[in-house]
Amino acid sequence: MHDEERFVRMLINSEKPVQLVIAGKAPPYDEACKALIKEWTQFIQRHNLYKHVVFLSDYDMLLTENMVQGVDVWINTPRRPWEACGTSGMKVLVNGGINVSELDGWWAEAYTPEVGWAIGDMQDHGDDPGSDSVEAEALYTILEEQVIPAFYERNATGIPVKWVEKIRNSMAKLTPRFSANRTVREYSEKYYLPAAERYLQRAADNGTVGKKIINAKHELENNWSGINFRDVQMENTESGFSCNANIFLNSIDINNVLVELYAEETAKDNAERVIMQLQSSKDDEKLYKGNVQTTRPMCDYTIRIIPMDNNISVPLENSCILWQR
Repeated sequence: MHDEERFVRMLINSEKPVQLVIAGKAPPYDEACKALIKEWTQFIQRHNLYKHVVFLSDYDMLLTENMVQGVDVWINTPRRPWEACGTSGMKVLVNGGINVSELDGWWAEAYTPEVGWAIGDMQDHGDDPGSDSVEAEALYTILEEQVIPAFYERNATGIPVKWVEKIRNSMAKLTPRFSANRTVREYSEKYYLPAAERYLQRAADNGTVGKKIINAKHELENNWSGINFRDVQMENTESGFSCNANIFLNSIDINNVLVELYAEETAKDNAERVIMQLQSSKDDEKLYKGNVQTTRPMCDYTIRIIPMDNNISVPLENSCILWQR
């Protein structure tokens, strides 16, 4: 309703009319949300749009089930970053509906031009009314110039070829990724089954492996604060750089820690981890060395020490971590 006159013209176009179905429910004490619903109903009355706009009250799972089966386009326009997820848009996929949404939540991950339409610049603008105006204008333009024409453009047999192509792309490319089947399978394969296997390993032989894990964890927790970096030297090489680090491990078993060079993810580069190798040991002072082949600057990398045990998940089961300062 940013530009009511333009919106009304779009709805009542005699050659390419649009029907808008709105559904929502306001929490009992959310006065702003209730005011928005009131504004919608008054808008319908004010312009006598009963043939073109309907507001469905008591939004629930049954109503959603019917909506996702019946709509051609699912529009979702939250202010970024307030889209909780976007499961309603996901449910539309298998029903052949096409999404027009803000680039937030799932749509920021799923959107490509061949599967739907998008508004927004992937940036957070808070409550900036100027940003609302820009995105409202973008939504009107997309509806007027792309969505509605694609729906009404038919071939000789009455088939909207471009529209059907988008439906096929949306269903084929997005349904396998954004479905409960994929979610349950992925959780089972990556988490539930491995966790069950690890439990059996730890519980075997009266919990031998489990006891070893607990003992190592106690050793780390009791001595972790005493670890320190004594001397760190880095120098450039032809293909990157090398690093030597003298580290005081404070009586911690070298088999229980991992020393690595870490560079965080940037807009241009993925995160990188390079494991440093133990070169020599004198009492509790250990010399580690790492060779890094990279085009990134040496200052991107920092040494860190984390727990090491093939039987545990770090940092889920042990969150100890020490960064070089």
